[in-house]
Amino acid sequence: MSRRTRIHKRTIPPDPTFNSRLVNMMIRRIMLSGKKSVATRIIYGAFKTIEERGQDPLEVFERAVKNSTPLVEVKARRVGGATYQVPMEVRPERGVALALRWLVRFSRQRSGRSMAQKLANELMDAANETGNTIRKREETHKMAEANKAFAHYRY
Repeated sequence: MSRRTRIHKRTIPPDPTFNSRLVNMMIRRIMLSGKKSVATRIIYGAFKTIEERGQDPLEVFERAVKNSTPLVEVKARRVGGATYQVPMEVRPERGVALALRWLVRFSRQRSGRSMAQKLANELMDAANETGNTIRKREETHKMAEANKAFAHYRY
């Protein structure tokens, strides 16, 4: 971190089709080796699959991200030779970033034919409060709850 000036956050432009910043963040999260057009095709393919199932894809996506965003997490803090897992509140930007990261990770781990299909299934599951992404969020919350005694070490 710079001591002199405040680092300015980059503004992410909205994607052209849905005019949503969140969709563009997801495209960038899925992208591998700079292949943005492939990532875009995956996202829009997943949205098309969701639409074929009779639901609004943008609404499902936003609900999935909202449902999988963690509120608290634990961070390791070293105090007097011992390392404690200290529960910390998650900033909104970080929460969304974690949610997107988990959605992509668990989509990739799913079995299926195409990434678009796997992503669509994971988004539908997360929107319905099921699936691995939601399990990960619950696990994170449980860990923070279990270590609540060390909250006074917060920095």
